[in-house]
Amino acid sequence: MNKAVLMSTNHHVLRLVLSCRKITAQVTSPNTSSIIAMGSSSEQDLASRYPTHLNRFLPSQLFWDAKLASRVGHKLALRLLDLAVTAVHIDVAEELSRPPHLRFRVWPLFVSVKRAGVVVHGADELVFA
Repeated sequence: MNKAVLMSTNHHVLRLVLSCRKITAQVTSPNTSSIIAMGSSSEQDLASRYPTHLNRFLPSQLFWDAKLASRVGHKLALRLLDLAVTAVHIDVAEELSRPPHLRFRVWPLFVSVKRAGVVVHGADELVFA
């Protein structure tokens, strides 16, 4: 789905912002396109688990892994449930355009959001080949 289709259907949209240092998940409101919930690996309680890793890795390597992505997804799902948001949509084309090694690392984020009780529309269409 492209962004115009996602915005015209009035669904909350889950977007991921990835860098070599952190992963950030943002859910936007369908009406205003403003961020209503956000989870990031740089948050105090998540970053404190890996303080020695912050300066150990070279900039070309990823600091975050699938385990940390899962924790970010769980934290985001709890915040969404506090706001009574029970379903989000992802842009499948955007997720499929990511390199395979990043797709494998973000998959646990979607799984942990689902496991916490928030439906992630479009996650089943992701192919990991």
